[in-house]
Amino acid sequence: MKTLLRPAAVLFLALTVVTGIVYPVIVTAIGQAMFPRQANGSLIEKDGKPVGSALIGQQFDAPYYFWGRLSATTPNPYNARNSGGSNLGPTNPALVAEVKGRLSALHDADPANAAPVPVDLVTSSGSGLDPDISPAAADYQAGRVAKARGVALDQVRRLIEQNTAGRQFGVLGEPRVNVLKLNLALDRLKPVH
Repeated sequence: MKTLLRPAAVLFLALTVVTGIVYPVIVTAIGQAMFPRQANGSLIEKDGKPVGSALIGQQFDAPYYFWGRLSATTPNPYNARNSGGSNLGPTNPALVAEVKGRLSALHDADPANAAPVPVDLVTSSGSGLDPDISPAAADYQAGRVAKARGVALDQVRRLIEQNTAGRQFGVLGEPRVNVLKLNLALDRLKPVH
């Protein structure tokens, strides 16, 4: 038994050093050298200070900002520690209540808007952290935001256009608008305070 313990202990320590120290250091160095922005969280800055990540949504509920998708994380919205979908099926009363509540909030914020509400404004994403909305969801909110900010609707629509990312590699995914980037562009156009 003693003859087996020593090689096992040496192998355990060697693999611990390789997989616990050497490999993470090499991967971190490569990530920092080749993809520093992504390796550091894809942070978005305002006035030189980080205000969020391009990869994780934030809660916006003021009428002068664009609103993102609902977050399924609890107890706080967009809590990355609790990432995950709600797992509510289409016939689940809790999902129906959530959708009705969001529809009510959207109509209360912009009662004159009779356009159909895009589905991504009333449902959460699979992760509960989605930072993006569809261009249709942004356009649906454009009138409310323009009115609340006191700017022309055309200016708001131009900002939506400028902040719309196309399909990845021209074929993957759908066009999308990062809500935080769009709201920061609005603040540059006309601050609210």
